[in-house]
Amino acid sequence: MAFTIVVSRRGYRPGYCAATEVKRPSATLGTSLPDVYRPAERWGTDMLLRVRVTLPDRPGTLGQVARTLGVSGADIVQVVVLERLGGRAVDDFTVVWPGAGRLDRLMAGLTAIPGVRVDGVWQAIGSPTATGQDAELLAQVAANPADGLATLVDAVPGLLAADWAVAAAVPTDWASSGGGPTTVGYASWRTPEQPTLPEVTPLRPRAMTAPDGGHYAVAPFGRAGLVLVVARGAAEPFFPAAFHRTELDRLAQLVRASAVILGDRLDLAGAPATPAPGRRP
Repeated sequence: MAFTIVVSRRGYRPGYCAATEVKRPSATLGTSLPDVYRPAERWGTDMLLRVRVTLPDRPGTLGQVARTLGVSGADIVQVVVLERLGGRAVDDFTVVWPGAGRLDRLMAGLTAIPGVRVDGVWQAIGSPTATGQDAELLAQVAANPADGLATLVDAVPGLLAADWAVAAAVPTDWASSGGGPTTVGYASWRTPEQPTLPEVTPLRPRAMTAPDGGHYAVAPFGRAGLVLVVARGAAEPFFPAAFHRTELDRLAQLVRASAVILGDRLDLAGAPATPAPGRRP
């Protein structure tokens, strides 16, 4: 399922949101946005948040959500439609949130809208993605394949509004041996010094939720026992949404394309490196 993206104009006044500019389109609209591969951004005391809501797919509801965000103090930067099915839609709003803003007020306003459910509110670590970012990333991987895997690992958290990512490896005979130790080959800049990884076998694209409320998405490269693990950690007062199947499909496509580009280089990358201290079921 492809992303459908609406990008609204930046610079909304606090408490104001032009709901008429936020529409559910039939095509992707692009705009010039800052580089997604930069570290987490703040505008003064403000921060960039991702707000995921499930709402009735009927006229007027999206406008109500947009107005509520504006009244609560959020400036909408981008809306991404993740799913439209059975009269319901799942939308991701990227907003600039005032540092002094109260999330409880935002939550109360959104949940007061009939049929609306808030699936997650968490900090985004990069600028909103625009059309062509995936292709640009793959072009960078192809232009410098020696650092291609590291480039992919560093970029993916920004593309998927995640906290960190690692390229991990399991023994190539994991299927016959029943698994084995997971080692970390490459890690993005926000990865904990000793990341606790989920169980990545069997090697197939999937999303998982840890007991502490953190969320993972994993996608295998198809060789050398390599798998890309992307994480969203739970930290008060925020609560991240689980990886949506659209995000998982996007991750899997990026990993498969990178595997084709990098080829035999992945065999070297899959050599044992830093053992992961533990795995969550």
